[in-house]
Amino acid sequence: MQQITVGERPLSVAEVVAVARAGASIVVSEGALERVARGRARIEHLADDPEPHYGISTGFGALATTFIATDRRRQLQASLIRSHAAGTGPEVEPEVVRALMLLRLQTLASGHTGVRPVVVETYAAVLNAGIVPVVREYGSLGCSGDLAPLSHVALATLGEGEVRDATGELVDAAAALAAVGIAPLVLEEKEGLALINGTDGMLGMLCLALHDLEALLSTADLAAAMSVESQLGTDAVFAADLMALRPQVGQAESAANLRALLEGSDIMASHRDAAVCTRVQDAYSLRCSPQVHGAARDTLAHAATIASCELAAVVDNPVLTGDGRVESNGNFHGAPVAYVLDFLAIAVADVASISERRTDRALDRARSHGLPPFLADEVGVDSGLMIAQYAAAGIVSELKRLAVPASVDSIPSSAMQEDHVSMGWAAARKLRRAVDGLARVLAVELVTSARALDLRAPLAPAPGTGAGHALVRSVVAGPGPDRFLSPDIEAVTALVLAGAFAALVSADIRTISEENR
Repeated sequence: MQQITVGERPLSVAEVVAVARAGASIVVSEGALERVARGRARIEHLADDPEPHYGISTGFGALATTFIATDRRRQLQASLIRSHAAGTGPEVEPEVVRALMLLRLQTLASGHTGVRPVVVETYAAVLNAGIVPVVREYGSLGCSGDLAPLSHVALATLGEGEVRDATGELVDAAAALAAVGIAPLVLEEKEGLALINGTDGMLGMLCLALHDLEALLSTADLAAAMSVESQLGTDAVFAADLMALRPQVGQAESAANLRALLEGSDIMASHRDAAVCTRVQDAYSLRCSPQVHGAARDTLAHAATIASCELAAVVDNPVLTGDGRVESNGNFHGAPVAYVLDFLAIAVADVASISERRTDRALDRARSHGLPPFLADEVGVDSGLMIAQYAAAGIVSELKRLAVPASVDSIPSSAMQEDHVSMGWAAARKLRRAVDGLARVLAVELVTSARALDLRAPLAPAPGTGAGHALVRSVVAGPGPDRFLSPDIEAVTALVLAGAFAALVSADIRTISEENR
């Protein structure tokens, strides 16, 4: 099992995904624990100060002017967590909860939050034990951090609330901790606030989306290549010198993938002669695939830059500075993350939209250049893939709605103390749904283009697109009379989400093709 060290350097997206999805174990570095202990000593000194210090000897938010006596501060911290664990709705996915918990642990291990080492060690132990606190869908405004989601996690470390144990069973938090020998936390000054003041939920979902979209955009290139080839399009428009006339990085990368995937195609060779093919140029959904896919790649690169900065950040309020000051700040505001989450949702919607248009062209006998209507076996008796396109169109319509930005909205809260919020959590939640939708739209295109390639026989596809065709055929039967179609789409979607098609693009596609023939 992979082991991730926390506290030595910023985490990477890959490490977040490894802990969130693959159950990678966590070790907190000795240096981090030493920093945490030094930071805690400073907080304990301020706790004895008769002057009030926010989050240490005062209330929170709009109640920041209320001084809290020493003998009430444990109650203050516990009350903060209980009252802020106010989420509602369905449970959030375990991978999201693990990601946000890891990211909060990384900040705690920085030594800038003022918690005790035992708090850091407890968070690591809960993650390593496979315990997943129950976090609810709604409750975060993405400012002052993802307060409600992080409070549900913190509540579980106190031995309160519900969790999923390592087997996935819903159990009481106290029982789950006892079963693995973890003592519940009793929070001291500042610790409750330190556990919930961060952008960890939205950042965790951004990291997961970055990982997924990198694979989905490669899959989109493969699906586009199969569509271009099966619809007798041309690869001449993807030439490197044409791409160089518009030096967009993502566009060049996508076009290079298309050229490689289409190289050596008998189908394309069959209509290169102008006497055979009289079309001057292909429709935009074929010809402009690298422009759209490339723009999405560039958006992904920008989002990755923002994620990298945030992964290196210490997000807490107040925060303990390097010279020992405890200062209020606004670094918990989720705007940087929220913006790119919304930006990615726009790119996802557009990549899905052009994919659906390629699918639709393959099914229309007026535009498919010789293919039967809806790729049906017996036209009239069979409907072929008609309704598969309906499914894709329905998803694309929803993706357009999900592309409406969440980050342009703000609802004041906490008696107008928190009068501008990011809505980053909402942006992240809708992006997760959008990523899943894109995978399904691409699966429909792959099913469609694979059948279209079959119907071009005896002409053979290129080695690269042939590998994609063979992968579809590993779970879906070839052309024939109508059959129950939903399982076919689900099977290909599972391969898309697993990154199987993306792996063909990054691997030696010629070798893979030869092995699959």
